[in-house]
Amino acid sequence: MVSERGLQVLRAIVQDYVQTHEPVGSKSIVDRHSFGVSAATIRNDMALLEDEELIVAPHTSSGRVPTDKGYRVFVDHLAEIRPLSSAQRSAISGFLDEPGDLDDLLARTVRVLAQLTGQVALVQYPSFERAHVTHIELVALSTSRLLVIVVTDTGRVSQRIVALRGEVDEADVAALRARLGALCSGFAIKECAERLEAARVAEDAAPGGLGAHLAMVAGVISEELEGFRADRLVMSGAANLARREQDFRGSIYPVLEAIEEQATLLRLMTEMVADRQGLAASIGRENEPFGLPETSVLTSQYDASGAIARVGVLGPTRMDYPSNLAAARAVAKYLSHLLDADEARR
Repeated sequence: MVSERGLQVLRAIVQDYVQTHEPVGSKSIVDRHSFGVSAATIRNDMALLEDEELIVAPHTSSGRVPTDKGYRVFVDHLAEIRPLSSAQRSAISGFLDEPGDLDDLLARTVRVLAQLTGQVALVQYPSFERAHVTHIELVALSTSRLLVIVVTDTGRVSQRIVALRGEVDEADVAALRARLGALCSGFAIKECAERLEAARVAEDAAPGGLGAHLAMVAGVISEELEGFRADRLVMSGAANLARREQDFRGSIYPVLEAIEEQATLLRLMTEMVADRQGLAASIGRENEPFGLPETSVLTSQYDASGAIARVGVLGPTRMDYPSNLAAARAVAKYLSHLLDADEARR
């Protein structure tokens, strides 16, 4: 059982090690922190922390550094997460204001979070399984090319260009638009996809004319709707890993591979258990089942019209946990606010 002063000593070791990247000794703790006790007393506290496997000596006659278990205890005993500065809050609002659509908003989100934290920023797309299609628009780019636009009630917008196998005129485009609108407008994504597939199968054998065009466009829209339902991540700041390579005892290749493949990170983020504030942390060896034992992932939940997803950061275990959690929480709150405001406007 760690005493209250022992937790304060652990907090000092974590903070100093994160800042200096040097093992922390009892004398430096006494010099840098106001404990009001001698270095010998601090050494006794450190010995107890070492017995609990919360700190370790990286080599003989050195100071101590936190273990993964030590970081976990530190995070679990954070009295509070300090708020961001006014400059940091202004950076978030300035960077995220007036996005073009959800894709643009999430891309901006990870860029600003990567800049604030110096880590790899991650944002999970909300699953729009329960979203409804509100509009399908067709724009003729030429007599054989159409721009297909799909809009949902959650604000998600998709655009794809379709090259037809034949030519269409304005009346044909209007007829296709009306038919597709009747199939999908007001229906949930899953139901819309099923109705499109039935129409595509029915029309696919048509020897030319609008039937063949409808089948082709319906197939493209179905692919886009499947993307609306799929879990995926947007990421930024992978270059920050190169600047932190000394924090990884082994290779950073598994981390880069996980970033590239996404599936591992999606599974990890999905399985993380959030606290009452929507915050979650997975630290060091807790990530070993995912092949990422030298990393920590910190996330905060955001609300996209009732669809809960996560935004956060990934980096080495030696990171500024309070600041990074605060940044993730602030960005998540702002993201939820923007999505709620957008929903209210619609």
